[in-house]
Amino acid sequence: MKVSISIEHSAAVTKDAQGSKPPRLTPNYWPFVIPALVVIGAVIVFPWVFTLWMSAQRWTLGQEQSFIGFDNYIRLASDARFWESLWHTLVYTVLSVVAPLFLGTLAALVFDAQFPLRGFLRGVFVMPMMATPVAIALVWTMMFHPQLGVLNYLLSFIGIGPLEWIYNQSTVIPSLVLVETWQWTPLVMLIVLGGLAAVPREPYESAEIDGANAWQKFRYLTMPMIAPFLMIAVIIRSIDAVKSFDIIYAMTQGGPGTASETINIYLYNTAFAYYDIGYASAMAVVFFIVIIALSFVLLMVRARTQWNEMEDR
Repeated sequence: MKVSISIEHSAAVTKDAQGSKPPRLTPNYWPFVIPALVVIGAVIVFPWVFTLWMSAQRWTLGQEQSFIGFDNYIRLASDARFWESLWHTLVYTVLSVVAPLFLGTLAALVFDAQFPLRGFLRGVFVMPMMATPVAIALVWTMMFHPQLGVLNYLLSFIGIGPLEWIYNQSTVIPSLVLVETWQWTPLVMLIVLGGLAAVPREPYESAEIDGANAWQKFRYLTMPMIAPFLMIAVIIRSIDAVKSFDIIYAMTQGGPGTASETINIYLYNTAFAYYDIGYASAMAVVFFIVIIALSFVLLMVRARTQWNEMEDR
């Protein structure tokens, strides 16, 4: 009887001990998330909200500030210089994407082959994109000099007269694109090389058995399989080129005249040379919308390329 009571007492004590165990708390992650939200709000959200607010103001430094609503945007619609800068941005972006894409793909095909000193030459080829933009701008400005530049000196050996390069309105944008191409072709090459490294070799062996030549293998095998990598290069180069500022400003400051004035240069001059903060803010908002639209289109094309790739598999 005593043993039975002791067993029941022990079971009751054990049950009470288990019942008194504190409940397991649900983990709370907000203390780790809030600092990131504060940083994002301070660095990204607040500046854009403030820019939107400034774009609705007539705000010239040294003068009284006043609310004008959408007048700055209406002014943009009739600003011929703004539309000219938008056209320069479009031309500069397209050329700065197409030229490195073509040359970078060609370089990737060359460096994908096996030959002596391939690793060393790859390292030499990627060196331009390691240099700072301002240093590149200064070096190329000296090379573009009509009388003292080395480029005209080299062209004289093949009978081409001296060119004015960045000092002529008709050649300034192609000259700037040449600098952009020299600097960023290695980046495209590295991206495409990564794609070529992931390409399987079995389809090429089958194509050789079927008698396909080099062009047919490139057209029907290599290009479709590296298309997603080419789209990545296009996206990176497009976003980088459309917001290019440092090289253009260091070399031409938008000149001669306004021949190389992109939206970035016009926006900078409006805000910090003419001190028209409200109008420059409206321009920044429109430029941001253009970049978002461009990014959206490029990402849609990229998603479609990825879908085709997966479907082919």
